Amino acid sequence: MDREELFERLNTVFRDVFDDEDITVTDLTTANDIEDWDSLEHINLMAAVEEEFGIKFTMGQIVSMKNVGQMADIIQEKLG
Repeated sequence: MDREELFERLNTVFRDVFDDEDITVTDLTTANDIEDWDSLEHINLMAAVEEEFGIKFTMGQIVSMKNVGQMADIIQEKLG
């Protein structure tokens, strides 16, 4: 899967989780960029991303993600 397709799927997940059709994430998007992205929504987001891509993040991976680009890197690595 190329990065463009990955981000299309991530955008769908983010829009569903945050119930906002205007969200478009990039490599540099962080929780500070999305109004409702708090610790509770972060858990929902991680679960939704795992379900979408059929992967499981480790706790270490979750806490190390500083932006959506790092999340995408981990997803691509897991999908190999």
